[in-house]
Amino acid sequence: MRKILFLVLLFSPFFSNALEVEKDTITSRLESPYEALQTFVSNTKANEPNLAAASIIFNDPQLSTDEKIEYVKKFEQIMEGAGIFIFFDDVPKTKDYFDSLSNEHRYVINSRYPEIYLQRKRGRWQFQPEVISEMDTIHKEIFRFGTDFLLSPEKKESWFGAKIFGMELWQIIGIVIIILISLLIRYIFSIVFEKIFIRLLDRFKQKQIGSKYLLPITKPIGMICVFIFISLVYPVLQMHEMVGYYVTMALKALIPLYAMISVYRLVNILEMYLTRLVNKTESKLDDQLVPLLKKVLRLIVVIIGVLVILDNMNVPILPLLTGLSIGGLAFALAAQDTIKNFFGSMMIFIDKPFQIGDWIVSDGIDGMVEEVGFRSTRIRTFRNSLISVPNGQLADQTIDNNGLRQFRRFKSTLSIKYDTPPERIEVFVEGLREILMRHPNTNKENYEIHLNEMGASSLDVLFYIFFHAPTWSAELKFRQEIILEILKLARELGVHFAFPTQTLHIEDLPGQQSLSPNYTWTKEELRAKKDKYFNPEA
Repeated sequence: MRKILFLVLLFSPFFSNALEVEKDTITSRLESPYEALQTFVSNTKANEPNLAAASIIFNDPQLSTDEKIEYVKKFEQIMEGAGIFIFFDDVPKTKDYFDSLSNEHRYVINSRYPEIYLQRKRGRWQFQPEVISEMDTIHKEIFRFGTDFLLSPEKKESWFGAKIFGMELWQIIGIVIIILISLLIRYIFSIVFEKIFIRLLDRFKQKQIGSKYLLPITKPIGMICVFIFISLVYPVLQMHEMVGYYVTMALKALIPLYAMISVYRLVNILEMYLTRLVNKTESKLDDQLVPLLKKVLRLIVVIIGVLVILDNMNVPILPLLTGLSIGGLAFALAAQDTIKNFFGSMMIFIDKPFQIGDWIVSDGIDGMVEEVGFRSTRIRTFRNSLISVPNGQLADQTIDNNGLRQFRRFKSTLSIKYDTPPERIEVFVEGLREILMRHPNTNKENYEIHLNEMGASSLDVLFYIFFHAPTWSAELKFRQEIILEILKLARELGVHFAFPTQTLHIEDLPGQQSLSPNYTWTKEELRAKKDKYFNPEA
């Protein structure tokens, strides 16, 4: 017994030095996130893996070495199944790395799984107990169907694990099975929607909706189902981290891409229902608003879809949006007129000063409105030319909308000869009023028809009426009908229309009676005639 105690005391310094050397070696392999991950990868990916050496990255005194080795395998499976590839150029090499978000010496391995991180304690960067427990949860989420039994050593050591083209046989078989099931899902989805659902709509007399609007959506939705299925079962294959990284990135981009295509085509259904609604209104301006709204919604869908795809591909969105906002400010300053026209368009759609088909007059512009866009309004002139007026300019101008008139005015002066008897003029004016009353499209309450002017060469009758005419063409038609009736009445009553003339009178010619009037009535005689005119019964 004394000999044994003597030997222990003799060799104890050597054992102590050996333990200190081993402790220093472990610390040097874990002194930074870079060294810790290099230790794990180099020992797990070597030709002869040393899982015990890789297990030093796990810091939990309650776990035995064998249990830590199991967590090594589990973490390796998580990396392969989730496509987590470590880019060592981005891993911090400093031992004092500090995470500003958590205010701790912590390094998150992958942004998709912030629960998995290395933390420095006592100078070592390791997975702490709380992270190790989270790995169990993440492992169950990735292998939710419990198919990780395929990764057992017994499977890999059998013919099932034979390697062909760098992949094990069971992985190749799994790829083939996934492809066949994906095709089956796509076929079943096509049968359900393209055959059953479309025929069901046909029975309810909605075949056009199914074939024109819903059928184009079934293909991208079917592809979304396929990609979701692949993302669920792909971890079973346990491909290399680099392959898994690119496959995962592709799936994360394709799913929102096809979702964006589906929503993009769904806008057509919204357009159909909006078109039905605006067709029930009298205004034609909202008819023009529907295609513009369709373009805006599609643009919003594309922008959101692109942002989601970039975010899924780990492209930082916040700096991109910040850059776009600064660039947008510069663009806004450079495109003030375009923005002004855009808001001018909004004011036109809100105030509705005119609608499609209205005849407007504004600052030298005279024509029919054909189209109202986001930037300009197209007006067809009566010369059949097309004018594009910026909406910002049009919104600031005074617009005379002839298309919104309740009545269309018709004003004319009927000039008749001076030798027309007064009694005939009175009957002619009464006939003009009768023409007004008999026409079905005239305003019977507001009109003026009178003999009101003694012109230089004619007696002028004012003909001032209003039509109930929705369009200019209808107004011209009604004018023609009224004018023809006036001409027929004048012919019937023997009323002749005057035109500017000059008559040369030579008062005295030899051998002819003088044309000069002979005024012989006295003042008393003239007054007597006046009194008799105003008082014929006296």
